[in-house]
Amino acid sequence: MTNLSAPAPSPYLPGPRPVPPPGRLAEPLAHHRLARITGRHRWWRPVLGTLFVAVAYMVTVGLLYGLVDAVGVARGYRQGPDGTVEFGPVTSTAVDLTMLAVAIPLVLLAVRWIGRRPAGTVSSVTGGLRWRWLGLCLLAAVPILAATTGAMLLLPAEDEPSQQWAGWEVFGPALAMLVLLVPLQAAAEEYVFRGWLTQAVGAFLRSPWIAIAPQAVLFAAAHGWGTPWGFADLVVFGAVAGWLTVRTGGLEAAIGLHAVNNLLAFAAAAFVVDGLKSDDTAADAPWELVLLDLAGVALYAAGVLWLARRHRPARTAPAPLPPVPAGYAHAPVPGFPVPYGARPDGPGLPPGTPHAASPSDDSARSPR
Repeated sequence: MTNLSAPAPSPYLPGPRPVPPPGRLAEPLAHHRLARITGRHRWWRPVLGTLFVAVAYMVTVGLLYGLVDAVGVARGYRQGPDGTVEFGPVTSTAVDLTMLAVAIPLVLLAVRWIGRRPAGTVSSVTGGLRWRWLGLCLLAAVPILAATTGAMLLLPAEDEPSQQWAGWEVFGPALAMLVLLVPLQAAAEEYVFRGWLTQAVGAFLRSPWIAIAPQAVLFAAAHGWGTPWGFADLVVFGAVAGWLTVRTGGLEAAIGLHAVNNLLAFAAAAFVVDGLKSDDTAADAPWELVLLDLAGVALYAAGVLWLARRHRPARTAPAPLPPVPAGYAHAPVPGFPVPYGARPDGPGLPPGTPHAASPSDDSARSPR
């Protein structure tokens, strides 16, 4: 039995060296804790970064809307009662979706510039979007949400005039625009709420639920104050999306849910005449729609968990080691785990991968 208190010879440094205590190996970080991934975390970085994202977004969108209105006036479009140019429902929807998508580069800039960490750490524990896992999540979302959306459309509408088919000359271009822009709009909201805001709170608190709760409420508030049922629906949606993000180690599951949900909702609106002119959001939903929507969200979450058990996406990232005190070896010592860093036994393995593991298409797989 090895005497852990005795010095052990190191194959990398001459002479006996004190053995590093096992406690010096850092704890792996879940997605909501990735603000600490580089060891450069300071208490003010999440606060300053949140202010930067909010102010930069308002300024950028204000300038872009001003530019779009100026172009519209120059091309002869008329202005509405609120002073904005009316481009028509399809073009106006495209402009609105684009303005929301602008948040993605601003969040990435805040992570890299203010957070002092790789921009991809807001996407997942592997340092970027895992496209294969995102594709699997999208495939899971399509049949489930299509079924619940179809059930919503079959509900009887009260006190609403009959709606007419818009025709392919309207629906075709609208659908093409939605397929292109809705995923960007949905991803932008995920980067802001399940990405930046969740990690900003998680930088201070270990509990994932405490990190998830504030962003879920803010997510609901950002959609406006409609019915109590609609607000509760959005809070639950944000909480489930946040939980899936922590549970699977990245934003892919949340993006898949959000993108397919919004694409089906916008496509249903574009299917009828003037459907895209409606200002209603999920916050205005009645209780019947909310129950069907939550059923779809629950079924999707169950499907993602089933996929995660089969494909096992990485759930944690190796944390940085604290500075090594004077007198301790800076290289691996026989009998101790290799710290997160270089792997002389397998240069192709991700840092911190156990000896028996092999690289996957995403990253090191964490034990469940």
